[in-house]
Amino acid sequence: MADFAVASGISRPTVSKYFNDPGSVRESTRKRIEEALERFDYRPNIYAINQNRQMTKNIGIVVPYIADPFFAEIVRVIERRCISAGFSPSLFSSHGEQALENDILESLRAMKPAGVLLAPLGRVSDKKAIETFCSNVPTVLFDSNIEGMGEAFIGSDNYSFVSQTVEYLTRTGEPPCFLEMRHPANPNANKRRDAYLSIMQNLKLDPHVISIDGEGWGFEEIGRQGGLQLLEENALPTNTMLCSNDRLAIGFLSACYEKGIRVGRGGDCEMRVASHDDHPFARFTCPSLTTAAHDYTSVSEHAVATLFRLIDSGGRFEQREEKLFPAKLILRESA
Repeated sequence: MADFAVASGISRPTVSKYFNDPGSVRESTRKRIEEALERFDYRPNIYAINQNRQMTKNIGIVVPYIADPFFAEIVRVIERRCISAGFSPSLFSSHGEQALENDILESLRAMKPAGVLLAPLGRVSDKKAIETFCSNVPTVLFDSNIEGMGEAFIGSDNYSFVSQTVEYLTRTGEPPCFLEMRHPANPNANKRRDAYLSIMQNLKLDPHVISIDGEGWGFEEIGRQGGLQLLEENALPTNTMLCSNDRLAIGFLSACYEKGIRVGRGGDCEMRVASHDDHPFARFTCPSLTTAAHDYTSVSEHAVATLFRLIDSGGRFEQREEKLFPAKLILRESA
């Protein structure tokens, strides 16, 4: 910036004032600076500038797996909201790896962001690393909760998801069995299983939890392989399958198709399939997937609004906040 000030003939304090707020200098000065920026092709180093600021305009967004359309949809809303408020969002994906999640948190600390919206891996996260990060950077967790970490958690009410699907399925046909991964990548899966067991007990019905092998974030292939094995072994205790999440259900539907099993509500159908999340592709499966939907917009916008309040309050709340949004049952052809 000192070199640019000399080359342009404009004082460094004036140039610095312009970079902080272009409207704070006279119009004639602003035009001179902007002409010089064009002529010398100068761009300030925003990361270097942030080192000297008490308050930056950067927002970090961390998700466990950006290829999952669920996270892509959440991030789309978050990014737009941050940009419209004058912040610069930076998106990171940990790709299901603890070491990469830790590296991202270290990089974010060096960037000195105004705040971070973090969807942690959960089960495989390094809890100590996240605790240390949250103690240094204003952080709001979303989607996946780690108790006591971050100043707030914004997510969906998993009991609300399962209560609606189980109630509907038991009212309209055979009670459902519950399909899950034996080692789920996301801790929401455990909450959904526990909700299923509790609801079935309250309804005085026998629960059937089916755990299939597979680790990582390739849920569709895990659901397909697990479904093929279950169908080949004729191992299903009921003709109604409730999947832990839509991506598993998409894989299970594929297995049903390969085995020639007709899924749906008609009299010629052998099985009903339902799930949770309302994945962006759920309405395009064949048949379209009955599911309990996230309130994507409310979760995203409330997470951002909470982070903005946290930033305005100096990076700390008097006590940790939690906000859960209920699901909405979406009836389609698969059940």
